[in-house]
Amino acid sequence: MDLGAAAPLALLLLACLACLALYLNGKQGGRGGKGRLPPGPTPLPLLGNLLQLDPNEMHRSLEKVRRFGPVYTVHLGSLPCVVLCGYQAVREALVEQADDFSGRGDFPVFHRFTRGNGIAFSNGEKWKTLRRFALHALKNFGMGRRSIEVRIQEEAQCLVQEFRKTGGAPFNPLDLVCRAVSNVICAVVFGRRFDYEDAAFLVLLNHLNDNFRIMSSAWGELYNIFPRLMDFLPGPHHQIFRNFEKLRQFIAERIRQHQRDLNPREPQDFIDCFLVRMEQRRRWHVSVWG
Repeated sequence: MDLGAAAPLALLLLACLACLALYLNGKQGGRGGKGRLPPGPTPLPLLGNLLQLDPNEMHRSLEKVRRFGPVYTVHLGSLPCVVLCGYQAVREALVEQADDFSGRGDFPVFHRFTRGNGIAFSNGEKWKTLRRFALHALKNFGMGRRSIEVRIQEEAQCLVQEFRKTGGAPFNPLDLVCRAVSNVICAVVFGRRFDYEDAAFLVLLNHLNDNFRIMSSAWGELYNIFPRLMDFLPGPHHQIFRNFEKLRQFIAERIRQHQRDLNPREPQDFIDCFLVRMEQRRRWHVSVWG
């Protein structure tokens, strides 16, 4: 047999085997302790119900499957998603059974970076512990009090000064407003604000904006639906994780600076408080903070 003619067949066979392996792996993983799901439209292998959902007319697409009742399941790729429709179903889930439904969905694009850590991406007792700590620490730095108003007013004055530099010429205020809001957050987390033209600050904001842009694109959506497959395919979605790594390096450098200058008796910002609590918990052999 001609090797040139056999090559396409071999590639086709390899692709079929890869798809079959991904499908079986998803089926096996989907049965692991998730129990019975509510009824819903029959999903296709790998694609799930994606072909039945129109992202531009999502409300119409969901209306077609409401025959299954106020609670039903649709599959985004191999990911099963339970949909609640109507006031009673939502109230029963989020109010009457709030503890059972307090978890957060798993977004592969974030999980690859956070590994389920942090207040924004953890679940269960870990999330409750981090939330209690964060609320207590943020209140100490003015959240919900007049002291945070002072920080905001000071930053607003800096923002107005930047506006005045335009000399009355038309301009897009979006970037400057984003820098002002980010500076209020940085003042609480890092204990300092950044100049609006600070190179490291601008690079940080560019990485964040770039990630939000890619994650809201089709590439980001595809990664959340087919993470294992997309890891091996080229595309702009890989830039997300390069940006995340640069963000991690930026924060790690600030943490090292805080570790050198830390005074446990007088924490100056959120990072200081977290470092102090980490040391306390390490003595108590509690792993949530490590």
